[in-house]
Amino acid sequence: MNKSIKRVLYVIIALVIIGLIAYPKLPEITSDDENMASGQSQSEDLTVNAMVVQTESLENVVNVTGSLIADESVILNSELSGKIEKISFNEGQQVEKGAVIVTLNDEEILAEIEKLQFTKKLNEDNEYRQKVLLEKEAISNEEYETALTTLNTVKSEIKVLQARLEKHYIKAPFAGIIGFRDIAEGSYLNPGARITELYKINPIKLEFKIPSKYISLVNKGDQLSFEVDGYDEQFTGEIYAVEPLIDPQTRSISIRAKADNKNNKLFPGQFARVRLTLETIPDAMLIPTESVIPELNGKKTFLCKNGKVSSVQITTGIRTEDRVQVTSGINNGDTVITTGILQIRPGMPINVAIK
Repeated sequence: MNKSIKRVLYVIIALVIIGLIAYPKLPEITSDDENMASGQSQSEDLTVNAMVVQTESLENVVNVTGSLIADESVILNSELSGKIEKISFNEGQQVEKGAVIVTLNDEEILAEIEKLQFTKKLNEDNEYRQKVLLEKEAISNEEYETALTTLNTVKSEIKVLQARLEKHYIKAPFAGIIGFRDIAEGSYLNPGARITELYKINPIKLEFKIPSKYISLVNKGDQLSFEVDGYDEQFTGEIYAVEPLIDPQTRSISIRAKADNKNNKLFPGQFARVRLTLETIPDAMLIPTESVIPELNGKKTFLCKNGKVSSVQITTGIRTEDRVQVTSGINNGDTVITTGILQIRPGMPINVAIK
């Protein structure tokens, strides 16, 4: 054997002997040391936040936008042509049903009616004389009927002129507020020309749309609330009609409601933010949105059972701003893990802090 190799072996053996002399015995692991090690391992378990599921009342609310429209509105115009004799309203004025809005010149038709009144008187006298003669059999029955027909014709002509005369006075068909006018006194008005528009805004209508999937939850008489720009208050209304047609483009359905507007705060054309409560669920189970884990075939969440993580499949329902309704998969009283979702695995021991 080479001398250099022998020399290395001697050095190694010497170092081993020196080590055995310096450290003759390793310390034994006692039961106290084992407990300490076990506590250290337990303390190293992940700590997560969790919540205990408790049933509570949940409102299924839909928030949409809509527009205010007048309860009734009509463009006032004339069926006749003529010179405007008088305008009997101010712009923005409240008027009652049947109030005269505009008067057209009626001198010509009044003269025609007066003329026919004289003719009527003459024919009435003639009819009376013919009737007396008929009773005395001085004339034939045909002669009397001719006189009677002439009288009735004049009466009918007077009724026609009176109906035409009535059209010279353009009246409000319902109580409301007059808009801006497009005419002036003395101007000539043609048939169909716009005079002004009349609006009935108390009550006022609210029109909006909701997805058609909620159609079974909306009923006539349902209450709603809405807000409009310009007022820091909520207004209330009641649904009175549901359009019996689903829009094939948007798959939505139109709804109309009426709201009290005694103070005339609301105006047609205003933009409204509508809040409609579709249903109230008295025993809903809600968990934080972050506890719901989407999967390929559904959704799941993690529970804490006996200090360990458990994974369960769930189905969800209504969503709020930060929570989700669970319709199946968990029970009242279950402990749902809310933090550390990415770090835990089923069967993993954990420490839980209930929030």
